[in-house]
Amino acid sequence: MPELPEVEVVRRGLDALVAGTRIEAVEIYRDSCVRLLPGGPAEFTAEVTGLTLSRIVRRGKFLWCELAPEPADDAPVLALSAHLGMSGQFRVHTDTPDPHRHCRARLMLSSPALVLDFLDQRTFGYLHVEALVPTPDGGPGGEGTPLPLLPASVAHIGRDALDPELDERSAIRALRRGSRGIKQVLLDQTAVSGIGNIYADEALWLARVHPERPAHAVTASQSRAVLAAAREVMGRALAQGGTSFDALYVNVNGESGYFSRSLEAYGRAGEQCSRCGSLIRRATIGGRSTHWCARCQRRWSARRAGPGS
Repeated sequence: MPELPEVEVVRRGLDALVAGTRIEAVEIYRDSCVRLLPGGPAEFTAEVTGLTLSRIVRRGKFLWCELAPEPADDAPVLALSAHLGMSGQFRVHTDTPDPHRHCRARLMLSSPALVLDFLDQRTFGYLHVEALVPTPDGGPGGEGTPLPLLPASVAHIGRDALDPELDERSAIRALRRGSRGIKQVLLDQTAVSGIGNIYADEALWLARVHPERPAHAVTASQSRAVLAAAREVMGRALAQGGTSFDALYVNVNGESGYFSRSLEAYGRAGEQCSRCGSLIRRATIGGRSTHWCARCQRRWSARRAGPGS
């Protein structure tokens, strides 16, 4: 599933190309891509036609467009939310090509011959039209908007590691709460959002913390190091266009990211750790493929742990 850097690359591409355009017409090629609306394609079409994609916004790995009557309207009425799932993509065309075989929805926009396609090979993704609600902390909804609004379905999602509005002290406390392994805490999107399987492994490797270390056994300094590592690794990934392993992870123009060449842990099982030379290990933990260095990221033991460990 695309994580923060990949979704931010998509957001920036959409912001540059379609923000401020009006939705003139809609074609739905697979009803399941708007499955959350009781009225299906007909309801989706009626809700969005004639509205403007005023701002493209992201919180963590959640993406939405503020929908407003006019391009410069600061009072959006709805959100067009996009969940990319495992393989969702947006493609922007300056002509009107035949739909790709994985195209699930097409929006015809007000700019001459500008078309926005939603592709999804594995069909786990979807588009949704929903109400905007106030943010819990009163700050901006996410990257791309000054408004304290976000879609109702995203209201429970925490701020992400790159969000300047993130309360770092609260995030550090949340990362240390409970008995789950620290990687599971990173993945649940409520303490800090935007971190998925790839960047969790990378951040924990960089911070030298074992993925199964219980959250309550993570020290404040370790929690701070994990958050800083997540910022660093996702910032570097964003600068390289995100991580692409295949054609499922691309920008709105079809280009791939290159951060996969810089990964230190994820996908490197059996290779040498670049820091200490030990072999990178892999195991399925909590249903997720997990990678770590056994020497750099030592497993925590309650019997060996002393006060403050």
